[in-house]
Amino acid sequence: MFIPMKRIFFCFLLLVGSQFQSLGQIQSQKETNWKNFTYDMGNVFGGIGHSYSRPFQWEGDDWANFGYLAAGTAALFLVDDELNNWTNGFSEDVPEFLLDYGNEFGNPSNNYMFTGGVYLAGLFTKNEKLRRTGVLLISSATAGGFLQQVSKRIIGRARPKSGDSSSTYDPFHLNRVFNYDSFPSGHAMLAFSNAYAIGKQFKNPWVKAGIYTVGMIPGFARIMDDFHWVSDVAFSTVLSIFIVESIDRYLDSKYNEKYNAQPKKLSWNLNFGPGTMGVSARF
Repeated sequence: MFIPMKRIFFCFLLLVGSQFQSLGQIQSQKETNWKNFTYDMGNVFGGIGHSYSRPFQWEGDDWANFGYLAAGTAALFLVDDELNNWTNGFSEDVPEFLLDYGNEFGNPSNNYMFTGGVYLAGLFTKNEKLRRTGVLLISSATAGGFLQQVSKRIIGRARPKSGDSSSTYDPFHLNRVFNYDSFPSGHAMLAFSNAYAIGKQFKNPWVKAGIYTVGMIPGFARIMDDFHWVSDVAFSTVLSIFIVESIDRYLDSKYNEKYNAQPKKLSWNLNFGPGTMGVSARF
């Protein structure tokens, strides 16, 4: 069967053209991904800087919230030793898998594997909401992580496992001094930052509560294993909320996808009663 050369040549041109088109699409996708990646990383650093600069912009309500946080932490400081004795009374009854999960998930390396995975999934699927979530997770974890590492070295609070009381300090060290780096809790801060950021994806309060509960497990595990006092974990948990909220509001101006289209402010209440004392937050 004879096939005219013109037809063969025409088919060849179609084949070559389709290959060039495919290569062009791949190249375009790479350029888009790179453009999105550089934009997102700029927002990561921008979000970190924004969260650190917020205290200079605080007004009356913001300082009031900080005052509630400081007062609540100070109140817990006064009873940390008693609370530690109480938790030691049932620590052996806590399931081992719960402690293992808490210690592993709050670990910085595992945390960045998770947050990085969320971001990359959003980047390669071109899902802006997932990209923004990844940026929020990475920037919140980095801002909180750096802050707690510096604070540990400045404050130098003894861990429960050191055998010293909660009021023992060995401050102002450039290098980490093990068992004297209790305040604040890095595991609690990283884990609850993730939980609070992910909780923003959902409106159902029960879903949010479930996510927040899982996010509190690392802090709970660190208390059970005598790595932290209750005040370390409580302060770190609340501080992580401040950091996530601050960065999320910064990202509102950078992405079309918004989680807090109707801005809300944190509100705090001190609760006192017969045999009770606590701080409640509404957000």
